[in-house]
This record gives sequence, structure tokens and C-alpha cells, in this order.
Amino acid sequence: MTTENIEPNRRRGRARTSGSETKLPEQRPFKQPRMKYAPTKVLSDDEIESIHLASLRILSDYGMDFLDGDARDLLQKAGAKITDNRVRFDPEMVLETIKTCPSEFKLHSRNPDHTLNIGGDWMAFGSVGSTPNFIGFDGIRHPGTRKDYQDLLKLTQVFNVIHFLGGYPVEPIDLHASIRHIETSFDALTMTDKIFHCYSLGRQRNQDVLEMTRIARQVSHETLENEPSVFSVINSSSPLRLDTPMLQGIMEFSSRNQLIVMTPFTLAGAMAPITLAGALSQQNAEALAGMTFTQLVRPGAPVAYGGFTSNVDMQSGAPAFGTPEYMRTAMAGGQLARRYKVPYRSSNVCAANALDAQAAYESVFSLWGAIQGGVNFLMHGAGWMEGGLHSSLEKFVLDADLLGMVSAYLDPIVVDKATLAHEAIGEVGPGGHYFGVQHTQDRFRDAFHKPMISDWRNYESWQEGGSPTAVTKTTELAHKWLDSYETPTIDAAALEELQEFRARRLAEGGVATDY
Repeated sequence: MTTENIEPNRRRGRARTSGSETKLPEQRPFKQPRMKYAPTKVLSDDEIESIHLASLRILSDYGMDFLDGDARDLLQKAGAKITDNRVRFDPEMVLETIKTCPSEFKLHSRNPDHTLNIGGDWMAFGSVGSTPNFIGFDGIRHPGTRKDYQDLLKLTQVFNVIHFLGGYPVEPIDLHASIRHIETSFDALTMTDKIFHCYSLGRQRNQDVLEMTRIARQVSHETLENEPSVFSVINSSSPLRLDTPMLQGIMEFSSRNQLIVMTPFTLAGAMAPITLAGALSQQNAEALAGMTFTQLVRPGAPVAYGGFTSNVDMQSGAPAFGTPEYMRTAMAGGQLARRYKVPYRSSNVCAANALDAQAAYESVFSLWGAIQGGVNFLMHGAGWMEGGLHSSLEKFVLDADLLGMVSAYLDPIVVDKATLAHEAIGEVGPGGHYFGVQHTQDRFRDAFHKPMISDWRNYESWQEGGSPTAVTKTTELAHKWLDSYETPTIDAAALEELQEFRARRLAEGGVATDY
């Protein structure tokens, strides 16, 4: 099966605003922030230990369903107790097995300047991933297309504060499921030069993406195994289940020494107990089971602990994000990850349906929980809306602005003779002002972080400038950032080999599907 490329850079209906004279702000260079503060401890050491012990008891008393026979065989050889699909773990076996999980490692990009450090005090921010719908400049919500996917790839590439592609930033429904992974991986590897993601939806898809990653980097199979270069998020089917595609993903990726981000999807009151302590205990049990399995597949294979516990609206059953509960469990998840000395994944998420105050404050709460939780790997960093049901170009711009502010917040305060400004204080005070002194003039341009969306004019000058709002400004900036996109350089031999691989696999029909 083949597919036609969607025409590039098509524009949809929402008009550009009177702020069309707006210039794109200068960006900081591509750089990973580092956590300079002590992560927030929302639980005492004793409380963390109580959750740890409760999780081990869950795995021992109740176990977890592993729906793949090969996975169960491997677990049985390691000493787990198997009854039908149910796997029960001895606590000592879990703790001994996860000792080989690495605490810090690199993820290698085809552009070496975009290779990432994962773990320790390093942070990496990713794009939105996995939404089925998209809202474009016309304001109409519709199922995602390849064109929408490509536009979001462009924003992922142009924003230096976005360090990796967190999956399909929207699901391109117009690509048939049998070949979708081939076409989307080709787009991701040629339209961006940042780390990207593979969905674990069956062995062949994993194998195809691994090979395309190797080709894009123009390295040997041995080098790829020595240099993790792609990741897959593994979601347990909470409560207490890992299905066949997820387990096949672990076996394919961990056996090749690629990153697994083990992430239970535990919504308190729905797929997990309604109490936060109970939800965290289940989250931790599922994460430990998955982490253990990665190390049975290959000791030392990179793995990250994923926290994604939130709550639901108990009236409607809808997921809620950016809540105080989400914020606290994000911080607690970081404490648990550090308990096991593995990198921590969290997310920037919200449940808002429109780019409004709810979208902003829920994202700020989510970000604050993740950052103060000591996140190393931030999924859905830019563009997530409606509890993960749609992506938005304008929200992508807004979130990129928030991530820029977070990065500036993480900058160290420089204290030295020059910054203490003793002579400047003597020159001005008492009374006076600092606008005209040389100390200010020398630093005028780069003294403070300059947000893209915030408008620091007084009311009268804001009115004279067209009274821009967050929506009109993000729309204008999204247009301009898309226009600024340039295709990154790719090695000619890599591109040719990728095109040949793509053509062959498309001609073969990709993977079998039921539809």
C-alpha cells in the first residue's frame, strides 16, 4: 500500500490578527535544563517506604496479568509464580533484578547536538503525543491527518526548548494502520533531527522503527545497541495488566538496549483506588513489574519510571489533569523513582477544551508538579489539550513559552563581584533609578527572560497595538513559527537508504491488520 504526501504548509481559515507585525522572539540555544533545587518531598521517607512495601505485597499476593506466553516463560525461569496469565513476584526477586537498571544514560540523536542526557539532574522536554484529534487555525476539531502531524513536527523542530518528539503529536488517521508507522517514522526522521518515539503495537512495527532509526544514524547494529537512540512508552492496562503488544515492545526494545518508559495509567477512582496512597501503591507495583521484566530481558537495559496518576471527575468519569491531586502524585512519583535510582517520567497535561485560563493554569500546575518532582523526561510538554483527546498549534506555542519560563527558572543565580553591583548602587543611591547607569546598559538586552505570550505594556499602549489576547497572539506566532521551519540536514546516503527501506516496506504492505 502506498500513500501520497500531503501538500506542505497549507493554511487553514482562522485569520491572522492585527498583530501581524509581531516578530519572532529570539530563542535560547538548544540546551537541556538541570534541576538546581532540591525536589519537593510530599511524602516522608517512612511514607515512601510504606508505599514501596505495599507495592511488593500487591505483586506477591495478587500478582499481575502478563498476556504474552514468551514473557511468562521468561518470568517463570526467573522464579516468578505463574497461574494461567497471572504472575506473582517474590519481593526479593524484584529488588534484586532491578539493581541493574541504569541511573543515567544518553539517548543518541542522528544530530549529535540533540543527543540527550537522561537521569541525574538532567531534564528533557518532549512534544505532545498520541492525541486522536486536532484543532487547526479554523478552530474546528477533527480527526488528525498527516498534514496536521507534519505541522506539529515542524513546531517540534523549530522550538529549541523541545528536546524530543513524544510520539505522534497527533494520530494521522488518513494513513492506514498497516503502514502508518513507516510513513510517520520517515517524516519524523527527515523533518526533525531530534530523538523520537516508537509505539509498541506489535513486534514488526518495533523492528521497522529500530531499523529506520539505525539507517537514519548510519550506524551498525552493534553501535545502535551500544547507543540507545529511540524510546517506547509502555502503558500497563491498569489495573495490574500488561498486554501482548506492550510486552512485545519491551522484549524488542530492551533486548536491543533501547529505552523503555514504563508508565502505568492509574486514574484514581477509575483504574486505581480512589485514595492517592492506594493509587500510588498500584502505580508503583505496575511500574516495578515492568521494570523487572526489562531487566530479565536484558540486564542493564535503559528504563525510566513513569508516573501518570491523576483523578477523574466522579460525576462524569472524565479524566482530570492539572489538579492538586495530579500535582501531588507527580511529586510523589519522583520520590519513588529516586527510591529505585532510575530516571523519572512525568507530563504536562490539562483537561481544557479551549485555549483559555483553564488550559494555562492546569498546565502550570502539571508542570510545577513535574519539575518539583524532579522529572527527567517530560512527556506531552507542548500541545496537549482535552485530556489528551486533541492537539493544538496555539497550545503548542503557549506551552513552549511556559517551558522557556521553566528553563529560565532553573538557571542558577550568578553571584560575583560584577552581579553584586556595588559600584552601581553607589552611583545611583540614595534615590534615583538604574535605567541609565552603565551597569544596566551593559545588560539591558539579556537581563531578563522575555516570554513570548506575556504583554508587559500598559493598557493604553496595549489597546493601540490592537488589544492582542493570548489566543490571537499564539495564533499569530504559530503561523510565523511554521513559516520559519527549515528542513534539517540529513546525510544523503541515509536519506537514500531510508527511502529504499520505506518503499520496500510499503510495497510489502507494512503489517497485517484486521481492518
